Amino acid sequence: MIPSVAGTVRPSHRPDDFTAAGGAGLRAFANIAERWGLSVAEQQKLLGIASRSTFFKRRGEREPRLPMDTLERLSYLLGIYKALQILLPDPQAADEWVRKSNSAPPFGGDSALERMLSGQVADLYVVRQYLDAQRG
Repeated sequence: MIPSVAGTVRPSHRPDDFTAAGGAGLRAFANIAERWGLSVAEQQKLLGIASRSTFFKRRGEREPRLPMDTLERLSYLLGIYKALQILLPDPQAADEWVRKSNSAPPFGGDSALERMLSGQVADLYVVRQYLDAQRG
């Protein structure tokens, strides 16, 4: 633990703390990507990994060192998947939802996947926030 400026204690976040989480997150995302029918290019875009070789290198490592941006993206994507499984108990309907056009304000007739593929972490956040609001 590291003391904060105000005297409260906050957890330390050493790079090694995230290594195992990154590997587990990438493995879980690989399963989600398969269920959602994502291309390699779509997976790269969602994870914010521009290089195809880097994408495959990190995917092949048991405990990859992922940038905080990628870890944040994984967190949103896993949350989106979980929220869909709760909202739409039929797994097929939950998986298909990301590609369906949606008239809700955050999507403007586009699909959630189109919104998420903008490349901005904020768009993953918006989709996650929308789904969490739907859950109540």
